[in-house]
Amino acid sequence: MIARVLFLAVCANAYMLKAGVTPVQKVITLMKDMETKGVQEKQDEEVAFTTFKGWCDSTTRQRQTSVKEAEELMEQLTAEIQKSESDVVRLTDEIAAVDAEIAVDLAEKQAATEVRAGEKAIYHDTHADYSASIDSVDHAVSVLKQGAGAALLQRNKAVSMVAADSRITEEARGMFMSFVQTSAPVVAAYDSKSGGILDTMDSMKDKFEDERKTLESEEMSKKQSYEMLAQTLSDQVERKEEEKSRKQQTKAQRQEDGANAKGELADTTAARDADQKYLDDTVAGCTMKSQDFEARQELRAGELEAIGKAIEIISSGAVSGNADKHLPSFALLRSKAMSPRQEQASAFLQSRAEMSHSKILTLLAVKVASDPFGKVKKMIKDMIVRLMEEASEESEHKGWCDGELGANEITRESKTESVNSLTANADELTAGISKLAQTIADLSAGIAELDTAVKEATEIRQNEKAKNTAAVADAQEASAAVANALTVLKEFYAKAAEATAFVQGAMDDAPATFDAGFQGQQAEGGGVVSMLEVIASDFSRLESDTASSEEQAASEYKTFSFDSAVDRAAKSSDMDNADKLKTRKSSELEQTKKDLKATQVELDAALAYYDKLRPTCVDAGVNYEDRVQRREDEIQSLKEALEILTGDDM
Repeated sequence: MIARVLFLAVCANAYMLKAGVTPVQKVITLMKDMETKGVQEKQDEEVAFTTFKGWCDSTTRQRQTSVKEAEELMEQLTAEIQKSESDVVRLTDEIAAVDAEIAVDLAEKQAATEVRAGEKAIYHDTHADYSASIDSVDHAVSVLKQGAGAALLQRNKAVSMVAADSRITEEARGMFMSFVQTSAPVVAAYDSKSGGILDTMDSMKDKFEDERKTLESEEMSKKQSYEMLAQTLSDQVERKEEEKSRKQQTKAQRQEDGANAKGELADTTAARDADQKYLDDTVAGCTMKSQDFEARQELRAGELEAIGKAIEIISSGAVSGNADKHLPSFALLRSKAMSPRQEQASAFLQSRAEMSHSKILTLLAVKVASDPFGKVKKMIKDMIVRLMEEASEESEHKGWCDGELGANEITRESKTESVNSLTANADELTAGISKLAQTIADLSAGIAELDTAVKEATEIRQNEKAKNTAAVADAQEASAAVANALTVLKEFYAKAAEATAFVQGAMDDAPATFDAGFQGQQAEGGGVVSMLEVIASDFSRLESDTASSEEQAASEYKTFSFDSAVDRAAKSSDMDNADKLKTRKSSELEQTKKDLKATQVELDAALAYYDKLRPTCVDAGVNYEDRVQRREDEIQSLKEALEILTGDDM
């Protein structure tokens, strides 16, 4: 910078000496102008860096916040993934345990079924034996009642049956055999012996019938116990199957939750890495820019200090004082009369002014024609010096404008792109939030519809169950009443038939009266007993059909309730996920709006600075090249005019 000052001082000295002006004064003026300009540029640079530093701080804070929030979300997602994987392992073990329990119940049911099959087979064999024994006793009694007139073959058959039946006691078998061996055609003897044997046979028959009834009762009890056990095990298996299904659904949901969390973790990690890279680049760039700024400020301060010292030195008595003594301020004035050279110079300047449309040359042509010769030469020299200074200053200003405009254009384009990107992101987030809100509303409405449907189905099921229960109870009550009536009638008819047959068989010598047992009204096809049996069958069918209908309706309601619960759980889960996503997007939208506002402020500042640059750097009227060319033409014209006046070669 000092070398440049000395160069300007030399140039000024070359021109000013001829004009009679002290060059020291002009150098001091130039250096003071440089000092003023340096101070202004230093201040402008400080203002610009302050804005840049604010952007660095704001961007760093924003990115640090984004990185921190992303890492917190990554921790939450990692925990969710671990929790879902743990839940999947736990549910897998629980499902395996339920499968094992189901296998145990099924095995127990199979074992009980096999035991029941064996009991049933034994029952049928034993029951057949008892029935055969009763038939044997009945047949033996019938043979005995035939008396001495019975055929020998029939007696032998009765003897064989009684002797072969292991359930007949030895006492009864001995009495029967003794009776057969000593049997005689004497009626009195027959009556005496047969009475005791018949009583014994009746006792045996009653005993066999009682034992058969006991066997039937035990069989019914075992059957009921088996059915209750089988039903209990079936219910347990059904409940455990339902439990297994619920756990499988929960496991599938947790697997899906884990997969979603992994996907979101990958996206969040990528976003965090991008933010971290941008943050690192920003911090590095801002640090480098800060170092450059400090170095530039030190250089500018050093330049101002050097200029100040140079002004102090040049303004001292050693320089400025001696210049005042030895360098005259003005050249001697010549005659005011215009010489031929003045006329020639004035005409030359006028012609050049018309060619280049220069107001400066036009004004100078007038001055050359009117002012004294000495003053005219000084005026031309001063004007040449001033034009050269303007050219130098404009060149410096042009470089400064190009730099500022270039940097401003980059800033404007960058901030405009950021504003457009943030605006598009905000619009996308707003649309996504609106869509999620609609999805949540739809899911909520779906859940409400499911709840209403389940409530209505429950009310219908309760009413239907109450109605079916009442119908079954009525059918059971009616069946019991009809069965009781049938028992009374059948017992009466059986006793009546038996009594008639007994009397008829015991009075063979009496006059003939009846040739068939008493049957009562049941002998007719439309008798009361037949009608009651049909009615009993109808009530039994009503009970069975109603119970079957109730079981089917209960099963359908159970399936509907389960499906509705699964659907509601899925909708609730979807609604919860949508609500969480909506909350996260709302947070992102709020941050995006903050970023957009800050970026818009920076863009507005860049636009305002561009508007400040335009008057001096963009809208200067004639373009820079034309101005330079015109100024060079003016300087050349002035030099030629000065040559005309002085006769010297510039």
